[in-house]
Amino acid sequence: MAIGLGIKACLAVYRVLFTSIPHLINQLKECRSEKTLTIFNSKFEKYDLIIADELGYISFDKEGSGLLFSNLSLRAGRKSIIITTNLSFERWNEIFKDPVLTAAMIDRLTHKAYIVNMNGNSYRLKETQNMLEKNE
Repeated sequence: MAIGLGIKACLAVYRVLFTSIPHLINQLKECRSEKTLTIFNSKFEKYDLIIADELGYISFDKEGSGLLFSNLSLRAGRKSIIITTNLSFERWNEIFKDPVLTAAMIDRLTHKAYIVNMNGNSYRLKETQNMLEKNE
């Protein structure tokens, strides 16, 4: 669904970036160590829509949590972001490891947000099962 919305935004001539959360955190850390974080954030801010995939698959350290929070907070309320995750908000502290930062992140990201809860079977799993059945 996130990719479909991203494609629709591209077709409407919006600037869209698709990235995974782990990749984004790595970029932020590299930019911080190279002292180019301000430049990265300026480029990041120019996108109309950011699709940040895979929040929750990998937890991160305090530095990564702080950088992600700062980066996403810059967009909050001003530009669009889609975050995909397999974790409910109650479990986000498992990723961020800081209850105050977690609460602030959830507060900023959910303010004026549309939350789509998609429970159900995995499309990838269903596709693989169908493929396996055809090959039998």
